[in-house]
Amino acid sequence: MKMLPLRAAIAATLLSVAVGASAKPLVVCTENSPEGFDTALYTTAVTADAAAETIFNRLADFKPGTTDVIPALAESWDISEDGLSYTFHLRKGVKFHTTEYFKPTRDMNADDVLWSFQRQLDPNHPWHKQSSVGFPYFESMGFKELLKSVEKIDEHTVKFTLTRREAPFLADIAMAFSSIYSAEYADKLLKAGKTDELNSKPIGTGPFVFQRYNKDAQVRFKANPDYFRGKPPADALILAIATDNNVRLQKLKANECQVALYPKPDDIPSIKKDSNLRVDEMNAMTVSYIAMNTSHKYMSDVRVRKAIDIAFDKEAAVNALFGKGNATVAVNPYPDTLLGYNHSLKNPPRDLDKARALLKEAGVPEGTVLTLFTRNGGGATNPNPMLAAQMMQADLAKVGIKLDIRVMEWGEMLKRAKNGEHDMVAAGWAGDNGDPDNFLTPMLSCEAAKNGENYARWCNDKFQALLDEAREKTDPAERAALYEQAQVIFNQDQPWISLAHTRMFTAMRNNVEGYHISPLTTNNFATTQVK
Repeated sequence: MKMLPLRAAIAATLLSVAVGASAKPLVVCTENSPEGFDTALYTTAVTADAAAETIFNRLADFKPGTTDVIPALAESWDISEDGLSYTFHLRKGVKFHTTEYFKPTRDMNADDVLWSFQRQLDPNHPWHKQSSVGFPYFESMGFKELLKSVEKIDEHTVKFTLTRREAPFLADIAMAFSSIYSAEYADKLLKAGKTDELNSKPIGTGPFVFQRYNKDAQVRFKANPDYFRGKPPADALILAIATDNNVRLQKLKANECQVALYPKPDDIPSIKKDSNLRVDEMNAMTVSYIAMNTSHKYMSDVRVRKAIDIAFDKEAAVNALFGKGNATVAVNPYPDTLLGYNHSLKNPPRDLDKARALLKEAGVPEGTVLTLFTRNGGGATNPNPMLAAQMMQADLAKVGIKLDIRVMEWGEMLKRAKNGEHDMVAAGWAGDNGDPDNFLTPMLSCEAAKNGENYARWCNDKFQALLDEAREKTDPAERAALYEQAQVIFNQDQPWISLAHTRMFTAMRNNVEGYHISPLTTNNFATTQVK
């Protein structure tokens, strides 16, 4: 071996140290297991983080840390004057992942875009019936009725034709359910009779390549060397699953993970005092709520729902869960930072006597048992689910209702809630695109009531008509007026107890760089590294 001059040897050593420092694995302590990796089948944030933000891309994206729509797999687009046609010009040279189980023979093109949307849209598509849960977001967002056609113009051009104007369409296209899959990989799986592997061995164009998943333990990825935005600085990404936020914090302090998602708000002051740690924070587009199943006995009566709402001390619960200044008591189904928030609406005062009178008027016997489903662990919209449930249980006992609290693993709770097994379910939502429609349509529309994503099973024709009209308007003032009216109906019918709009926190070690906290509460680590 040729000996290097001393100066060159020192330089080489420093370079190797620098490269090694920037290539350290990034371990993120996250709050729960993903439901799967076929992101079109799911609506939860934890699944989006593990699939949509790592493995996949979409035609459009959100600028990091904002709700501004920017180009992604489409480098540009044209919109027709009537607002009914969107023509996307695809980026050339985008590679799909190469893994042990798939070697792509071509770059991403229009066929992949068509496959990704047609399997959700076309009942006759060979992959449409492969989903046992349907396509909840696509259906809840009304895309079945919205998309008239998706056409391939040429290898790198795709045209979407809509049945009506849709103000949030570009923002919707940037959401997880619009992720672009490899049609070539899907064809291979279909021919081999291994369609379930689309959900367990995913292939995308995203910043990280899937390696393996140990349920309730970890998900491992490696950096995509061919990523069209450049190889991520972290060679390996590990999502370490810890449902208990105390465990996540201890792992962070021990440097077993470098990022810990959703620390408890009351832990934030101590984290900030630790010289090895720091906190990123912002007001997030979230709502914490309790959905009341309007298809169940007693819960179908608005008087019962109103009684439960005014018996529950929401302010005490919010202060106990989030601490002072970390959340606001909710009135409406989305926060006041979004278009059309109705500031004239207020929560009624807590009134136990009135609650008892309403229950008696509705014929609810003293000692009636109602179920409340809640999750284990804790997340951004409910850092201590058991505490919240117990506070509600104590309040309802004062008006003669016994609350049967049923604590479940996250995925199991969602499955049973979608089946409508609950009387009430404690849930939360984080906005996906910065538009109020994204709160109202997926969770409160009549279509969402059919597929179970609307846990209240509430369908109000007047409310639905206002949502439909608002989506077609392009003038923000007109849209805002319609959303204000919709919130009046929501509060009159009381399908939920709107609990809180929260502040979001992400804790990390000081040597973490390039992380962007998002108002959408998604977590993308394509630019994050440990120095």
